[in-house]
Amino acid sequence: MAIVDQALPHITNISPYIPGKPVSELQRELGLSQITKLASNENPLGVSTKVEKAAQAALKTLGRYPDGNAYYLRSAIAEFTQRALDEVMVGNGSNELLEFVGRVFAGPGDEIIFSQYAFAVYAITAQIVGATPVQVPAKDYGHDLDAMAAAITSKTKVIYLANPNNPTGSFFNAQALDAFMHKVPANVVVVYDEAYLEYVERDDAPSGLELLNAYPNVIVTRTFSKAYGLAALRVGYLLAQSEVVGLLNRVRAPFNVNELSQVCAVAALGDQDFVTASVALNKQERAKVEAAISQMGYHPLPSEGNFICVDMGTDAANINQQLLKLGVIVRPVSNYGMANFLRISIGTEAENAHLISALAQVN
Repeated sequence: MAIVDQALPHITNISPYIPGKPVSELQRELGLSQITKLASNENPLGVSTKVEKAAQAALKTLGRYPDGNAYYLRSAIAEFTQRALDEVMVGNGSNELLEFVGRVFAGPGDEIIFSQYAFAVYAITAQIVGATPVQVPAKDYGHDLDAMAAAITSKTKVIYLANPNNPTGSFFNAQALDAFMHKVPANVVVVYDEAYLEYVERDDAPSGLELLNAYPNVIVTRTFSKAYGLAALRVGYLLAQSEVVGLLNRVRAPFNVNELSQVCAVAALGDQDFVTASVALNKQERAKVEAAISQMGYHPLPSEGNFICVDMGTDAANINQQLLKLGVIVRPVSNYGMANFLRISIGTEAENAHLISALAQVN
């Protein structure tokens, strides 16, 4: 019997996460000189000058192990969020933290609930820990919170909520979330994923921090990969009751966030002007891209993120291939069951102009 036949069935059944196509890969394939990547919801402004200076200074210490407790980064986050230090945990991107929750609170025989069209890592986490993934049908491509509450059983251990949601950009307000939380038993963990928090400008937006104060069973996750521009460094953080953080730390590998990432995240958190500029650019350019795409006859879903999910019709796969040949990388989302859609990140003015020009050439 081959060694691969010894793998656990719930592991072999996992469909691996599919990242956005790298620029270097398309360059190797087609030899193009102008490539615009709008596939991974990255910050088109890159990083702030404060982060660049911090990174340069940190190079002198790369021969040393990082602070395994990430004291300075956690302290900066605690001050920024007005939480106690022992209520803060950092991870190798928020992805790692989302998985930690599944590993600590669920296993075989348990259920993990998430929405249809929600972030793929939720379902993958359920499979990794051997729990039963419970996918609740979406409503208007977003979370149907009433249906998700109705799906709770005695086996439910974890519920993942993303607001705004990736890849659809959908959003639910504070009133809807509060009504949902009143239906959730106190022994069920609710993970409130705020990866795109900074881009939300609605007055009725829920606050993860207020949610933490009201419900001890809530865990909030956030990331430095989007508005802060640190996608390459992989830094996320989690806020929860100190007892919960203590449990999650038991499955955390030593030095899970490297020194360069820690130093740069502290600098990024201290430059809110950069975040404000990034959000302003996204608001301006998203409106322009939505208008242009709509005029071409495509149908973008309403979005509160730094991306739009666009119904391209039955020809989405072909349009994606034509865009690649024209040097524009967007994100197919057929793996989410959305074969007619492409997710398009919002770039700079020049990058978005390249996208619109390329879309005008497809047939």
